Amino acid sequence: MTGQIDLTAPLFMIPVLTGSVFFLAGLVMHLFPPKKINMLYGYRTKNSMKDQKRWDFAQDYSANKMMLYGGVFALSGIIGLVIKTDEMTGMYVGLGLMFLVVVLLLYSTETAINKKFGKDRKV
Repeated sequence: MTGQIDLTAPLFMIPVLTGSVFFLAGLVMHLFPPKKINMLYGYRTKNSMKDQKRWDFAQDYSANKMMLYGGVFALSGIIGLVIKTDEMTGMYVGLGLMFLVVVLLLYSTETAINKKFGKDRKV
């Protein structure tokens, strides 16, 4: 299989599939943001649910970041076509990168909420 492109390689599949899901989820949240604070749909953290202004900001901000990070992550799957690894290594690296994207999304959104509204604001 040397010299051939392996579209089933985990280091290709994980970023492309999960990045696409992140992008689509961000697009849906952008087009149909949850209007009121709820426990079912939207960017839901203790910080984002403190009041309606934080909620609205967090939905918009996280949806945009989710589309950005999802698109970049999906495109990073190209690395999996260039770098050849065994299946387990590719899976671990792909899952590690996916975890990193989730942490980056949470960190950037929480930081933006705190910057805009203050860290210790009580309702």
